[in-house]
Amino acid sequence: MKVVILAGGFGTRISDESRFKPKPMVELGGKPILWHIMKLYSAYDFNEFIICAGYKQHMIKEYFADYFLHTSDVTYDFTHGKNEMTIHHNTSEPWKVTVVDTGLNTMTGGRVKRVKEYIGNETFMLTYGDGVSNVNIAELVNFHRNHKKMVTISAYNAGQRFGVLDIDTQGYINDFREKNRADGDLINIGYMVCNPEFLDYIEGDNTVLEQKPLKMVAKDRQLMAYKHEGFWQCMDTVREKEKLEKMWQSGNAPWKVWSD
Repeated sequence: MKVVILAGGFGTRISDESRFKPKPMVELGGKPILWHIMKLYSAYDFNEFIICAGYKQHMIKEYFADYFLHTSDVTYDFTHGKNEMTIHHNTSEPWKVTVVDTGLNTMTGGRVKRVKEYIGNETFMLTYGDGVSNVNIAELVNFHRNHKKMVTISAYNAGQRFGVLDIDTQGYINDFREKNRADGDLINIGYMVCNPEFLDYIEGDNTVLEQKPLKMVAKDRQLMAYKHEGFWQCMDTVREKEKLEKMWQSGNAPWKVWSD
C-alpha cells in the first residue's frame, strides 16, 4: 500500500525557517519532519511513498537525490587523477519515493488528485507533512479493511484550537465543522486510509480536501474515524518546533517507534 504525503504548503506560521525551505523539510534532530513521518510508516513495512510537493519542491527532490550519500560514509580518492568514490556503511532506508510537483498554489485535494496516476487503482494511505504521531499504522489499516467503508481518518483529542469532527456512536463521521463551546474536541490529524474511488470526489486544483470531498463522503456514510489515543503534535509554529526538538533531544520522543 502506497503512502501519499501532502508536502506542498507554504508554512507561513513558521516563516523564519520556511522562507528558505518547504515546511516538511524543517528539521527535528537534524532530520526533516518529513523523514520522521516516513520512518513511522516504514516501521510498519510501508515503504513506498508519493510526496505531493509544491513550494520549493526542488529541495525535496534534491534531498532524496542525495539521500544515499547523506546516510553513508564516503571516501573520495583523487590520488590517481580521478574522482573515485567508495561508499562505506550504507544505512539508507528501503524506500521507494516519488516526488511530484503538484503546483505552487494547488489546494490539498487538488494535490492528491494530481498524483492519481502514481497511486493507481488501489487503496492508499494519506497524511499531512507537518505533524508527528505514534499512530499504530497496522491497527489503522486493519480497522479500515474491517469496516469496508471508503475513507478512514485518524481522530485525536487535541483541545479546542482546531475545528472538530461530528462522530456518531458507531464511528461514522457525519460532518466537519468549526468548533464551538458545546463541541467535543476530536480533530482530523491525517493518517488516513482511502479507497481509490475517493479520488472521484476531488474535482481539481482548487478543491480543499477537508471541505467538499470529505464532507460528501461523510454524507454518503462512507467516512469512518479511527480514534487515536496516543501522541500527536503538529508543527505550525516556532514554539511547537522547539517543543518537539526538546522531546527528541531528551530521548523522549513518543513518535519514534522505530529502532536506530
